[in-house]
Amino acid sequence: MTEISQDMLDMGTRARAAANLLASATPKAKTQALMAAADALDATRADVLAANAQDMVAGREKGLSSAMLDRLLLDDARIDGICAALRAIAAQDDPVGAVMAEWDRPSGLHIQRVRTPLGVIGVIFESRPNVTADAGALCLKAGNAVILRGGSESVHSSRAIHAALVAGLRAAGLPEDAIQLVQTTDRAAVADMLRMVEHIDVIVPRGGKGLVGLVQREARVPVFAHLEGICHVYVDVAADPAKARAVVVNAKTRRTGICGAAECLLLHRDIVNTLGAEIIADLAAAGVELRVGEGLQHLPGTTPASPDDFGREFLDMILAVAVVDDVAGAIAHIQRFGSSHTEAIITEDDSAAAEFFARLDSAILMRNASTQFADGGEFGLGGEIGIATGKMHARGPVGAEQLTSFKYLVTGNGTVRA
Repeated sequence: MTEISQDMLDMGTRARAAANLLASATPKAKTQALMAAADALDATRADVLAANAQDMVAGREKGLSSAMLDRLLLDDARIDGICAALRAIAAQDDPVGAVMAEWDRPSGLHIQRVRTPLGVIGVIFESRPNVTADAGALCLKAGNAVILRGGSESVHSSRAIHAALVAGLRAAGLPEDAIQLVQTTDRAAVADMLRMVEHIDVIVPRGGKGLVGLVQREARVPVFAHLEGICHVYVDVAADPAKARAVVVNAKTRRTGICGAAECLLLHRDIVNTLGAEIIADLAAAGVELRVGEGLQHLPGTTPASPDDFGREFLDMILAVAVVDDVAGAIAHIQRFGSSHTEAIITEDDSAAAEFFARLDSAILMRNASTQFADGGEFGLGGEIGIATGKMHARGPVGAEQLTSFKYLVTGNGTVRA
């Protein structure tokens, strides 16, 4: 087995030492660090925008898709959003030390289950530079050190944002090694992180299917991950037409390159030529390429779907569309083709919604709302380190609380066991 590089081992050693200090850092210090980081980012936005411009030029030269370029792009509004997210995370209750449950035993013991940091988190991401801030802030809030490894596409942007985070740590007197950014773009650093079991407690990949699949196959460190965001929207026979038309168009077109973008539309058979036709027309007018299954190919603006269009993450202005007989048919389709990320039902029928919620096991289920809300910031978490679709420990938008484990604090009074 290839040895882990000395540079990465040194980063891991420093991260573990920082994590040991952060475990007892005060909530005030962590809040101060995040607020100062937001201020530093705001003050250096010209530098951040200049760095991002470099990444955008390189991205266009590499031939990145429009969706990938959109993920990469920073402007004043997006920097404002990153600053707001840092401040929102700062304002949240500190999860470390929170009592999850407590009880007394007949033996005289008092037992508390309290939240505790995970330790060191490794985050591997591709083209979204805001992940640098979100991941760094959430890990810090939960008392964890973090090693960030961004993709080559966002290298300059990530370095500029990371500098603001380090300035925040420095201002609060917290260890600067608490948030480290891997400086090399060599892919060997990723392989190293996946094997650093003595230095990293969990890996979080943020990126496409190729990256996440690699991490899940190769990691010896535990992983919080989702492979793809194959999100479905089912329009029921009892859907409100105005709600359905607004939600479907937003779910697909607001931002096509995010994991919460709708990739498949399911229409109840009885609405195909009424509300369904109107939704198809709305999407076509918005510029969406509609790849449709049987029973829909007579509608204008559509092309026949190929078998592999279902269960596919397009991350583009392309949508697969299928007809189903009822909510049970929609559930069966999602169970076959979904990725356990986010699904939505548009209906005014409480029983249909209840069946959809009960029988599907995706991380996020929505009713009469756009799948584009599958986002930690929109959930009130300030930001997210990712959307986890597994069932162990973390699920859905992973915020600071899910970046903790727990321990038991047991108090007696000279208590001995009989």
